[in-house]
Order: sequence, then C-alpha cells, then structure tokens
Amino acid sequence: MRIQLDDITGVLAIMPTPATPDAADPSALDTVDHEESRRAVDALIADGVDAVMITGTFGECATLTWDEHRAFVTTVVEQAAGRVPVFAGATTLNTRDTIARARVFADIGVSGLLLGRPMWSPCDDSAVVGYYRDVAAAVPDLGIVVYDNPVSFGGKISPKAYAQLAAIPQVIAAKYPVLGPSFLADLDAMTGRMRLLPVERDWYYTWRWAPDAMTACWSGSASCGPAPAIALRDAIREGRAEDAEAIARGYRHAAQTFFPQGSFELFSKYNVQLEKIRIDEAGYLHAGPSRPPYVECPDAYAEGARESGRRLAELHRKYAAVPTAAR
Repeated sequence: MRIQLDDITGVLAIMPTPATPDAADPSALDTVDHEESRRAVDALIADGVDAVMITGTFGECATLTWDEHRAFVTTVVEQAAGRVPVFAGATTLNTRDTIARARVFADIGVSGLLLGRPMWSPCDDSAVVGYYRDVAAAVPDLGIVVYDNPVSFGGKISPKAYAQLAAIPQVIAAKYPVLGPSFLADLDAMTGRMRLLPVERDWYYTWRWAPDAMTACWSGSASCGPAPAIALRDAIREGRAEDAEAIARGYRHAAQTFFPQGSFELFSKYNVQLEKIRIDEAGYLHAGPSRPPYVECPDAYAEGARESGRRLAELHRKYAAVPTAAR
C-alpha cells in the first residue's frame, strides 16, 4: 500500500551518503562506505527517528554515479528492513531519467521519493506541476516528498503550483526551505492534502502558527545526533510549548555559525561540504569527504560548520541523557 499523508509524522531524518577516504578523487568509481551506511541507518532508527531520507543535496544525489546511487539505496532499504519509511532522492536533469531511477527504486522497495526539479533551467509553474504529475503517473505506488530548495532548483515553488501539486494523490509532503513570507500562503494552498515539512529549528514556531497541520519536520542535523529532534517531537505531541521552545532555541544557537555571513544563498554554494564537515565534527555518523566537484570550502566557513557540529553534539548529549518519560 502506498504511503499516505497521515504516515508523514514526527522526525524525517536526512542522512549523508557515507564516503570512502578516496571519494574526492574524480577517478574513484566505488566511493560508498556501505558498512558505515548500515551502522548509520541502525543508529538513527534505534534513536527514534520516524523516517529516513537519503540522496538529497548533502546525500550527493548529483555527484554519485548511477551504480553508487543504486547500491546505496539498496543498502539503506535492506538495513531499514521496513522499520521506518525510506525516501530516496531521484532527481536528474530531466523527467525521463528521473522516472527510470524512480522505477528502479520502487523495485528495491523504497517507500517514496524525495524529489526536486531538474536543475538545468528553471521551471515555471506549468513545468513544475507537469514534472511531478508525470513522475507520479509513472510510479503510482510511491509517495512523493517535493523538495523545494529555491537555490538548487531555480526558484521557490509558488502557492499556485502548490495548490495543483496537492491535487496529485501521490504528492504527500514538501521539504520546505527556510521560513519566508509565503509560508502561510503555501500552507493554505495545500488545503490539508500535503504535509508541509519545516526544518527542525523552525518546527516549534510553525507549530504555534498552525498546530493541527505541523505534525512533522525534516532534520539534516539528525545526522549529528537525533536526540533533540526526538525530544522536540515528543514535546510538540504532548503540547509542552515551553520545552519545545527551549529545544528550538538550542537548534538556533547551533545554526548561528553554520550559515556563512548568515546567508542561505552563500551557504548554498558550499552546501554539501559544510553539511558533511558539520556531521563529521559532531561524530554521530561518519560522512567522509565530499565528492567532486563539491570539495573545496573556505576555511572560515568550514570552521563555522565545525562549531555548529560541536554545538549539535552537545545538544544531542543533553537530550540523549534525559529518559523519555522525564521529557
């Protein structure tokens, strides 16, 4: 049975594609650390995440070879073994290749797709909706989480397009970018037929605006340790606003050094590198080196990511030490 809207709840953890030491070498052909991948999946599930998302931006969907991509998705699905849903990124430069990958992933056993738009030319509303409609028709048994990254995909999805996407049964959620002025308009456009997923540090604030709608978040920082995200989920479910706000403040403190000069656009130039640096510094998972061409990063930006990783590791230790009942 296809995953449904109501199945999208709690913390959807995003993990990297763990890399072998030679992954930055453009001649390397097999750079996935499958042993660490299996360990990472087990750690995230054991620590309480509600779903796993892979091969997005810092999952290096754009830089994995097809053989690596397919093998990694297979490893994650097999290791998860149905304990939580697995959403795999399948974005390519065009609709036909995306459909081909999505069909392979469906055969492997993913629950759904984390799906951005083709990256070559920006798409207008008609092209955006047509793209998702075509993929949904080709793999009708997979749920689709729309990946709305305005920098990577040539602009933000409009409320008008969201209204049309929400009418596609397989489109069940949207991985939402940083909060902006169109948040409420986008949420209204979905008319309860899609789940809008904020990043974990914004979840508390969006929940206060729309408590019935904001039942889930995405979390890249879960790969630095998911305990605070799990504690935040539990606080929101139980209506403990003060506790939830305290965790949100902790996340915002950790993010202060992560975005170079406070700029999402500048961060986006080094997204893969900064995320993997932060994850490795936190020490919960081993992300390994980035794959080319996204390998260089200014020292000051890298140190900001390391400091963010240290803060997230501390936050994870804090909430991992608190028994569930005490939270």
